[in-house]
Amino acid sequence: MAKTTQPQQVTNVVKATANETVTEMLKTKETGSKETFMFTKQNYQIMLGGLALIALGFILMAGGKSADPNVFNKEEIYSFRRITLAPILIVLGFIIEIFAIMWLPKNEQ
Repeated sequence: MAKTTQPQQVTNVVKATANETVTEMLKTKETGSKETFMFTKQNYQIMLGGLALIALGFILMAGGKSADPNVFNKEEIYSFRRITLAPILIVLGFIIEIFAIMWLPKNEQ
C-alpha cells in the first residue's frame, strides 16, 4: 500500500467534500425543494425603521456644548429632549429591532 503525502490527503478530502456538496445540490434540484431565507423583505424594512429610530435618538441626545468652558448651562444639558425624549426613542428602536428579528410572516399559499 502506497503512502500518501499530506497534500494528497488534503486534496482527497476537498474532492470528497465537493462531491458530497454537488450530490446534495442535485438532490435538492430533483425534489424541487427551495431554500428560503430566514428574513423577508418586510423584516428588513422593519429593522431599517428601528435603526432609524435609534439613530434619531442619539442625534437628539448629542450637543449641549457651551461657548464658554467655565460656564455650566444646566437648561441645555438637562433638557427634556436629552433626558427624556432621546432615551425613549432609543429604547423604542431596540424594541422594534427585537420585533423585526422575531416576526415571522404569514404563509401566502
